[in-house]
Amino acid sequence: MEFLDQATARTWLATAVEEARTGLGEGGIPIGAALYGADGTLLGRGHNRRVQDGDPSMHAETAAFRAAGRQRSYSRTTMVTTLSPCWYCSGLVRQFGISRVVIGEAVTFHGGHDWLAEHGVEIVLLDDPECIGMMRDFIENNPALWNEDIGE
Repeated sequence: MEFLDQATARTWLATAVEEARTGLGEGGIPIGAALYGADGTLLGRGHNRRVQDGDPSMHAETAAFRAAGRQRSYSRTTMVTTLSPCWYCSGLVRQFGISRVVIGEAVTFHGGHDWLAEHGVEIVLLDDPECIGMMRDFIENNPALWNEDIGE
């Protein structure tokens, strides 16, 4: 897989951040994601819809994956997410062989990205200040909802 430069990673992250803002505006959890093809084509995008849909499986990465539709292979795709992926979403990445994950931040939640890296998935951690701030504000203002989202 080709090297991903910081400018492209941040451009792709902007799509996920837009989704996170949409989710927050809908009264949901501000996590967004996007799935990009090997050629840089946006395949799908989405945001966490657990609250809006009453569906505990509708995480941002799941929404982006579903929006991308069926692909012949995911081996050269990149999942972009505003927050380190939980175990559920990390499993999705491994199950379908997504080869790279771009992460906006892992300060407020350190999910399964170390495990993904140990299993050959390229991890690009951006430590994006907007992603960190958005999640810090959300967690501070909605602790019960956040704990529900992470299974606590």
